Amino acid sequence: MAGRAAVPEVIWTRPERTGRGPRPAYTRSDIVAAAVRIADADGIDAVSMRRVAAEIGCGTMSLYNYVPRKEDLYELMVDAVSAEYDLDAPPSGDWRADMFGIARQARVILRRHPWLTHVMSTVYAFGPNALRFLEHCLSCLEPLDAPGGTKMELIAMVNGTAMISVANELAIAERSRSLPWTEEQEQAVRGAYMASRVASGAYPRLAALLAEGPPPPDADEAFERTVGRLLDGFAQP
Repeated sequence: MAGRAAVPEVIWTRPERTGRGPRPAYTRSDIVAAAVRIADADGIDAVSMRRVAAEIGCGTMSLYNYVPRKEDLYELMVDAVSAEYDLDAPPSGDWRADMFGIARQARVILRRHPWLTHVMSTVYAFGPNALRFLEHCLSCLEPLDAPGGTKMELIAMVNGTAMISVANELAIAERSRSLPWTEEQEQAVRGAYMASRVASGAYPRLAALLAEGPPPPDADEAFERTVGRLLDGFAQP
């Protein structure tokens, strides 16, 4: 594969372009933007060097002079969308409120780019925009009396909560689209089955829980409660 190193290499230390020839009509940023557009429209599996090359109008092999591996392309894509965080406002001094804001922004960005939930766990997220994000989070957490490692855990857990929340939403939506019946019809059948099992008397604790009423189905409310409880845990001395 053209341009691929035989030893580990960080894409951020690699020149924007290797190889000789005339100055091209596109940049690495153009390549990444095209890849993000494809992933947004058709999913991460649709992102290939051939498809990206066609999107920007160049030869497939030419891309390897800019991005040697698909894994590098994923890393560039994740960092590109990390720039969508609004980090201009300085920390408020209330670390809990600031991290709540980060969690909400993360959820919006993940919803905007559904493919992120498929690649975040396999990408080294230490590009320029990701480092700027991390520095901002650490500045927000300065009032928290906790070791640096604990703060890193908090940031990771906030991001992970947002990712799991959105991944679950997307999975439910995808499943609903694939069903030959409506979501309401399925829930009615499953609800009837659950009621029959609970009424058997074999599950008294579950019966007592359900008698209290179902939890609020609103995904936004559930997300807010989850993040709030997470942050409360870190606020304990």
